[in-house]
Amino acid sequence: MKIKKRRKSSRMHGRGMGTHGWGSRKQHRSSGNKGGKGMSGSGKRADHKKTLVTKLYGNKYFGKQGITSKGTKRDIRKRINLQIIEFNLETYIKKGLAKKTTKGFEIDLSNFKILGTGEAKNKLIIKAKEASKSAIEKVKKLGGEIVLSKKKEEKIQPKETKKPKEE
Repeated sequence: MKIKKRRKSSRMHGRGMGTHGWGSRKQHRSSGNKGGKGMSGSGKRADHKKTLVTKLYGNKYFGKQGITSKGTKRDIRKRINLQIIEFNLETYIKKGLAKKTTKGFEIDLSNFKILGTGEAKNKLIIKAKEASKSAIEKVKKLGGEIVLSKKKEEKIQPKETKKPKEE
């Protein structure tokens, strides 16, 4: 008599053994006969799984999205409105992005472009990568300023024009 019987999964593997003793390969799958667990079986006739997929991943799972031409690059600059900065001032202070000084609130948003939607109520001194004209005007009205980081300017040398040979 066998004292230790190996598990079926360790005994039954190898060529032709994908059934583990249940006859047809399609029998005894855990999600009924829907093509196994998870996303398997979500191919050609997967209408029964669409509800699950849309619930888990949203409607953007199916179909093509975005720009298709390889030449166009997506604009990945981060942008933030004055309205949102004003709303989240306390959060920025807690996170250490902002300090309250005698001059006003100093905020470090050095990776962002500041946009002028909304109204600023406090005196703000913002470090930013870029800013719109309207945002700069609104902040200056209250006595604040937006300090823009300087980009590395490439020196463009004028091309030498060829002079026609004098004969």
